[in-house]
Amino acid sequence: MILAAVLCQGVPAQDAQSQAEPVQAAPTSDAKPPEIKGLPARATPAEYQTHAEAGAVTVAAEFTGHSVNTPGAVTLATEDYVVVEVGLFGPPNARVTLTEGDFSLRINGKKPLLSQPYLMVFGSLKDPEWESPEAVNEKKSSTSIGGSGQPDASAIPRVYHPPIALSRAWQQTVQKAALPEGERALPSAGLIFFKYHGKSDDIDSMELTYKGSAGKAVLKLHP
Repeated sequence: MILAAVLCQGVPAQDAQSQAEPVQAAPTSDAKPPEIKGLPARATPAEYQTHAEAGAVTVAAEFTGHSVNTPGAVTLATEDYVVVEVGLFGPPNARVTLTEGDFSLRINGKKPLLSQPYLMVFGSLKDPEWESPEAVNEKKSSTSIGGSGQPDASAIPRVYHPPIALSRAWQQTVQKAALPEGERALPSAGLIFFKYHGKSDDIDSMELTYKGSAGKAVLKLHP
């Protein structure tokens, strides 16, 4: 009887404790990715290579070839895309809605190229100044005592991939520098990308067309 009474007294205590414990919500996957900030706009449209009017908005642009110029000390490159830095300016408190399809690029009078999402550039990013430790060691070995110093012409060139952490850092740099989309306060600036494998030296003429919420403008760029 005593044991039964003790057990009966313990049940309400346990129920009270379980009711008092907070229920933790299950984690959700709705976390938003970091917002794209773009590049700092230059002081005026005149500081870009060229500019043109689209209604009340001035669209400025500069062609950087296969170089991905960012605010940091490192200049990245991509062989598969060419890059244009654009800036949009307007009257005080002006805003404009930017979308991925606002820009197209006509090279050498051919069919216009549509701008591509910055994510597409990730696979071809590289730092021209970066060299893998393996490649450096191979060069040292080939020039050491007893080495000819000449590469084997018949050997298949080795491909060296950057460490994952370094590659991600490059990608984050490009993401931060890309032209932000959505409704933006002016001035707003950033990079846009066009798929193009050719050399910049082979480009004779370029026309960047903006056709968006502000209107339309055609800008003649220089290689």
